[in-house]
Amino acid sequence: MSYLIAVTLLWAFSFSLIGVYLAGQVDAYFAVLLRVLLALLVFLPFMRRIQLSLALKLLVLGAVQLGLMYLFYYQSFLLLSVAEVLVFTIFTPVYITLLYDALQRRFRYRFLLAALLAVVAAAIMRYQGLTQDYWLGFAVVQGANLCFAFGQVGYKLLLAQRPSALAQHQLFGWFYLGAAMVVLPAWWLLGSAQYPQSATQWSILLWLGLVASGGGYYYWNKGATLVSSGILAVMNNMLIPAGLLVNIVLWNRNENLLSLGIGSILLILSCMLCKPVRNSVKPGVADGQTS
Repeated sequence: MSYLIAVTLLWAFSFSLIGVYLAGQVDAYFAVLLRVLLALLVFLPFMRRIQLSLALKLLVLGAVQLGLMYLFYYQSFLLLSVAEVLVFTIFTPVYITLLYDALQRRFRYRFLLAALLAVVAAAIMRYQGLTQDYWLGFAVVQGANLCFAFGQVGYKLLLAQRPSALAQHQLFGWFYLGAAMVVLPAWWLLGSAQYPQSATQWSILLWLGLVASGGGYYYWNKGATLVSSGILAVMNNMLIPAGLLVNIVLWNRNENLLSLGIGSILLILSCMLCKPVRNSVKPGVADGQTS
């Protein structure tokens, strides 16, 4: 779980940097492309030849979790306000729980309850009034949520069912290669000539690509293989209180501290629901955890 907590803090700072220095100033498709290519560059020296079937699965997971997710996510900002996008992203924990249980052919009510509690917690912290014509935007955001959930669940199951002789950092370059195969043509077809204009913007993009994406997605997915599906689901909404705290501390943004506190308590309770029951089957066997 330490990996997921560390990446949550990392991404909380990254989202603030995007909102202050990049949003509306740098073409979104170019920013995504540069992030993916830099992340691929980080893992390129570690890539090894692997079985074709395993390579294809990693390519697909990267294409969906990172490539398609980003395309849906950035498109949603053209249809919705920032507040609405934040509200609609809180359903990811439910998708993770349902997808994981469906693929495992079982149902864990405690994990679903924890995921629903995480959704309520996130809604309390970020809910703002919605506009009337938002159903298309809602569908686009859910596409992003499903892509991110599918990638996490797929990677977790892949590593549990097909343990490789190679370390995960030797496999993950294939993940970023799959994402690049999606975002490169998307930038070519849909991008605009709105490039960074300052050293600060270039520095932030380098940080986002090499650290937030390069290290972030690797350690997030690695952390996903070490926890239960319930904990993984809940941790997907931990970014909301972390991001709000960063906004308060660094940017002096006005936030409702009461709703932040209540939501944070509910998220902690949802994590407690995911703790393994004593005398139950060993978590690593029962829930696809790998060592």
